[in-house]
Amino acid sequence: MQLAAIIIPIVIACAIFIPASVKIVREYERGVIFRLGRLVGAKGPGLFIIIPFVDRMVKVDLRVITMDVPHQEVITKDNVTVRVNAVVYFRVVDPEFAVVKVLDYIRATSQISQTTLRNVLGQSELDDLLTKREKLNQMLQKIIDEHTDPWGVKVTTVEIKEVELAEQMKRMMAAQAEAERERRAKIIHAEGELQASEKLSQAGAVIGREPTALQLRYLATLSEIASERNSTIIFPLPIEMFSAFTRFNPENLLGGRKSDK
Repeated sequence: MQLAAIIIPIVIACAIFIPASVKIVREYERGVIFRLGRLVGAKGPGLFIIIPFVDRMVKVDLRVITMDVPHQEVITKDNVTVRVNAVVYFRVVDPEFAVVKVLDYIRATSQISQTTLRNVLGQSELDDLLTKREKLNQMLQKIIDEHTDPWGVKVTTVEIKEVELAEQMKRMMAAQAEAERERRAKIIHAEGELQASEKLSQAGAVIGREPTALQLRYLATLSEIASERNSTIIFPLPIEMFSAFTRFNPENLLGGRKSDK
């Protein structure tokens, strides 16, 4: 009976104290230890022992956290209202600071991300928001990381996900894009006409210097028409026959008749 009276309290004490003193921390976690309210440090991963009812441990997850930034109403630099949301990737690099320096590092990072998103995009134009998104992502990441660095939080990536515009603005942008395409088409057509006129001018100069070139071109045209197998009948005539008409002057003929009278 005396032995049982000794063993039973020991067993009860072990059942109470051992689970409270033995702690296991996973590979992706750290345990921040406080002893009578004072910071002792971060321990882990693995198994370690703390003093029951004297030490208190706070677990901190070191894995990357993916956080959605809710839609924000932003007025851009050129006075266009847009709704923008983003995603932020961050992780804890200093568990002690993440516990001691800020009450809730996840909520704090979320709030600073929303504020920074509105401020940065409010200083940018709509064209930059649509075409230079990578530059804005880097700017957002740098600013948010500077704010969260004292908390032991490292922001690795910030990505702007969606940019929502009003329907009227979408129609105006579509009309602008259509006008831009039409302008480019006219410029390309005009450039083609200019190049064609230059080539025709050069071809005319060559034909003017070499009369046989006109004959060759004439025969080439006949060959092209003959290959089409149509019902058109062509009578080739020598070019020299038209030279007489170019030298004919009706005034000379009338003048000659008057002189005969």
